[in-house]
Amino acid sequence: MKPLVGRRILITRARHQAQGLTTALEAEGAEVLAIPAIEIVPPDSYAALDHALRNAHTYQWLILTSVNGVEVLVQRLQALAVSRAALQDIKIAAIGPATARALAAHGFSVATVPKEYVAESLVDALRNQVAGQNVLLVRARVARDVIPAELDKAGAMVNVVDAYQTVVPAASCDALRNVFADSKNLPDAITFTSSSTVTNFFRLLHQAGFSEWPTGMAAISIGPITSRTLREHGIDPVAEAGEYAIPGLVAALCRWSGEQGHATD
Repeated sequence: MKPLVGRRILITRARHQAQGLTTALEAEGAEVLAIPAIEIVPPDSYAALDHALRNAHTYQWLILTSVNGVEVLVQRLQALAVSRAALQDIKIAAIGPATARALAAHGFSVATVPKEYVAESLVDALRNQVAGQNVLLVRARVARDVIPAELDKAGAMVNVVDAYQTVVPAASCDALRNVFADSKNLPDAITFTSSSTVTNFFRLLHQAGFSEWPTGMAAISIGPITSRTLREHGIDPVAEAGEYAIPGLVAALCRWSGEQGHATD
C-alpha cells in the first residue's frame, strides 16, 4: 500500500509553486489540500535591483536564494534590455539545486551550490572566496541576515537587493476557515517549505479566528531553519526532511506516516 493512502495533507506553498509537491504527495496516495500561506508580489521598488543589474560589471559574485529570485532577475534583465552576457564574468552561487536548475534553465552557469541548502552552508562554501570582492545578493524583502552578515565578516562588500516580497493571500483565510471548521475531519499533517510559510500560516490561523494549533495535526518541515521557526511558534515538527528539498519533504512525510501506521488501520 502507498504510504500516504488515507492521509489528508495540507500544503502551504505559494500557489504557483504548489503543483510539484501536490503531484509528489498524490503519487504516494495522499489527499492534498492546497491553501497557500504566501503569495509572491513585487517589492515596493525595483530601483536597487535595477541599478545593480545596470552595473553588473562591478560585481564578482551573484547570490540567488530562491527560484523566485531567479525569475525576477531574468524579468528585470529583460525589462532593462540588459543582456545576460553582462553577467557572464560573475560567479553565481545558488542556495540549492532547485535554484541552480532555474538558473541553468535560463542559460546561467552556477559556480557554487552548498552541501546543505541553507544560508549557513552557503556561507561556508563562499567564506574563503569573497574577501575584497563585491557580492550582489538577490533575495526576498524580508529574510534572514546570515549571508550578508557573515560574508561581510569574511571581507566581502555585500549589496542586498529586494527582488520580491511575500504576503498572506487574501483568499486563503476563508479557505482555511472552511477546512478547520470540521474538527473531526482535520488534515493529518501540514507541510512547511520555508520559514515564511510558517510565519504567514500563523497569521492566517489568527485571521481565520483560530487561537490555537488544531489538536492532533502534525507539522512536517523541509529543514532545520523552518523547524526552528515552527518551534518559535510553539509547534514541534514531527518530521524534518533529510534533504532540504521537495523530495526530502515527501520522504519525511512518508516515514512519519509509516511510523503512525496506515491511516485506514
